[in-house]
Amino acid sequence: MAKAALRRMRFSISNATSLVHFYMKILHTSDWHLGQSFFTKSRKKEHAAFLKWLLQQVEAHQIDAIIVAGDVFDTGTPPSYARELYHAFIGELQGMQCTLVVLGGNHDSVSVLNESKALLKYLNSHVIASTYGEISEQVIALKNRKGQPSAVLCAVPFIRPRDVLVSESGQNATDKRQALGNAIKQHYASLYSEALTLRNTLENNRLEEGIGHSAAIPIIATGHLTALGVSQSESVRDIYIGTLEGFDAKGFPPADYIALGHIHRPQKVAKAEHIRYSGSPIPLSFDELTSQKQIVLVEFDGVSTTPNISTLPVPRFQAMEVIKGDLKAIEAMINESEAIAYASLANEDQNASSEPLASHEASSSNEKPFGSKDPVWLCIEVETEDYLTDLQQRIQGLLEGKNAEILQLKRMRKRTVKSLSKKQNVQLSELSVNEVFEARLVLESLDEEPNETSNEASELPQKNTEPSRIKRIKHLFAEAVALVHTNKEDLENSEGLVQSKPASESEPNKETQGD
Repeated sequence: MAKAALRRMRFSISNATSLVHFYMKILHTSDWHLGQSFFTKSRKKEHAAFLKWLLQQVEAHQIDAIIVAGDVFDTGTPPSYARELYHAFIGELQGMQCTLVVLGGNHDSVSVLNESKALLKYLNSHVIASTYGEISEQVIALKNRKGQPSAVLCAVPFIRPRDVLVSESGQNATDKRQALGNAIKQHYASLYSEALTLRNTLENNRLEEGIGHSAAIPIIATGHLTALGVSQSESVRDIYIGTLEGFDAKGFPPADYIALGHIHRPQKVAKAEHIRYSGSPIPLSFDELTSQKQIVLVEFDGVSTTPNISTLPVPRFQAMEVIKGDLKAIEAMINESEAIAYASLANEDQNASSEPLASHEASSSNEKPFGSKDPVWLCIEVETEDYLTDLQQRIQGLLEGKNAEILQLKRMRKRTVKSLSKKQNVQLSELSVNEVFEARLVLESLDEEPNETSNEASELPQKNTEPSRIKRIKHLFAEAVALVHTNKEDLENSEGLVQSKPASESEPNKETQGD
């Protein structure tokens, strides 16, 4: 009787534990670029605010692991404050039962990341700076907040060709690209095979412990590279893994989620929900202002290996704007800017908050970073056909009394589409070389050189009032045409192919027509 009761008790315990679901919540982020200098401006305050906000998300969403998919630092020799932010963040994370995985990017120095790798291992943080080393060290069992292994990670940092490929003599560029692409694909395949082995081990351990589980443990992969077909921004440094411009998404293993870094715009790869770039947490160039910065929340419910994927919008910690148009339109947009107006008021108010943000509840790309006394950073693109020697002074005048600073000033020329001829359906073969040149010259807006004066003090006749730069261009073109014609005539005479007559200086169009 006693033995039967004991068996029933064991069955009951086993049956109860089989209902345990191993939930796993992962935050995917990348491209922090700690230590970046943006047009000589430090991003220290922005990065500090972001890391503080990220810790808040870990607590609010009960995050089990954070994956940083490369480019933690902006340079291989980051400033001391950038390293301090990095280590302070790891220290703050320790009391939250959250695992941190840091992958090396193309901006990161392998030696800098590795210098604290051994120490950080004891702080529940894994640093994978390069693919060099044992495969088994790059496959990690991720535990949830309860200490239960609930996911397997194939940790792939920025891949350097020397770590995965042995060069061979006699290969052309195509052969090298193909060999490198295959080597990267093989590296992923090797890690995935190791991950399958580790997953089987973990599942067997569960069975031995009497823990049943209806679904397999999910496998996650990472990468720091350019996938084919992605949308880039101005701040992204073109990287080539050897001669490989981009990696085909078909080369990724069949992982349940693939966390990528390097591209600063958040986006999916190959229209796949589970292959994503999280993008950078702060705008690293002005053209990134058009997209909402975010981190990716990946949840596994413990029943299915298919993740529930959502995004958390990152607040803007520094007011930045791009203003385009002519001088009149730019003046209007500056006066109507809410960010500039608020920054100006905050700067005047001695009691204004010193926090980068009054609230961390940003939910849209249009939300302004109100609550900051810092000046608004501006990129101004002026559309004008006029040569303005005092353009900088004019724009600065528009900002007088306003808390804004110009970091980038561009002069954009308006181009109107013009026809090469007033005639409809004209063919190039119907035009002479000089006619084509004259028509093409009309399409250009050629400003007079600043040191050149108008003809007010000139005694030249009216017919010579044409700007001197255009005259010189026409003169140089005429010399070029004459030189080409002379060379052609000499060649024909030497070969005895054509009996040509001497060219007349007064009729260059007849001689050059059809050349």
